[in-house]
Amino acid sequence: MNTFLIASQLLNGLATGMLYALMGVGLTLVLGMLNIPNFAHGVLYAFGAYFTYAIVKLTTGTAIASVINPFFIGVLFAPFLVVLIGFVIEHIGIQRLYAAHHDYQLLFLFAVALILQELIIIIWGPVGFSVLAPPSLSGVVNLGFVVYPMYRLTLIVVTTVVVLVLWLFLTRTNVGATVRAGIENREMVSVLGININLIYLLTFGLGAYLAGLAGALATPILGLTPSMGADILPICFVVVVVAGLGSIVGAIVSGIMIGIVQSLTSIWWPEASNVAIYIMMGLMIILRPQGLFGSR
Repeated sequence: MNTFLIASQLLNGLATGMLYALMGVGLTLVLGMLNIPNFAHGVLYAFGAYFTYAIVKLTTGTAIASVINPFFIGVLFAPFLVVLIGFVIEHIGIQRLYAAHHDYQLLFLFAVALILQELIIIIWGPVGFSVLAPPSLSGVVNLGFVVYPMYRLTLIVVTTVVVLVLWLFLTRTNVGATVRAGIENREMVSVLGININLIYLLTFGLGAYLAGLAGALATPILGLTPSMGADILPICFVVVVVAGLGSIVGAIVSGIMIGIVQSLTSIWWPEASNVAIYIMMGLMIILRPQGLFGSR
């Protein structure tokens, strides 16, 4: 087996795995704090990608494009547009259903996911698009043991920085500490006089931001299709299950593991790359139901 191929696929798995980690952390935050599996998480990822495409298209050829590449503008602003969608979903829909039966919340988010996916088709059409990496990141880098695309390497670095900043936010700020406490014990947070609805809104918004950022960063390597959100959503749940419910560190580690397993499997059996991670999830449920890092 070509060692250069294996090294390249390991790096590909790490790049993809870091995107999965962002998605997994966002889903973990919402699931842990709100106790709701966010079925709209995947379509928020898709909107991050499509908003990036739209911003690139709108700014290309304009004066601002001579100062900063349109792709960077898209990556900067698209996630915040996704946050606005997340705020609307939580404030108008989910917040009104907290007192209702859990099933209504699930059905609402499932309906939102379907509506937003159809909205993508209405706005941008059923045909997929691609977004090119900026010229400064479109070359390759000789790492000695492998020649690797500059954009994918940059993706690994950027997502690592984002994860570190997120960890500092969750561990070094009062809001972050409240979110982590809510994941561990929501009832305790609600009786401390904290505006729990505001924390719910911020948590859902943070999850939406991470999904939107992952979608924006994925555009040059994965392309855009209306079903991209539905395609990644099952993988997000695999990340959460393998990590353990409520474990942010676990979601990061699990995302990287799943990306690498998926990538390496594609060398020998490309058709089974997704099956491999679903088998991984099934074994985890059987052998260690609480996940790698979970306690419940």
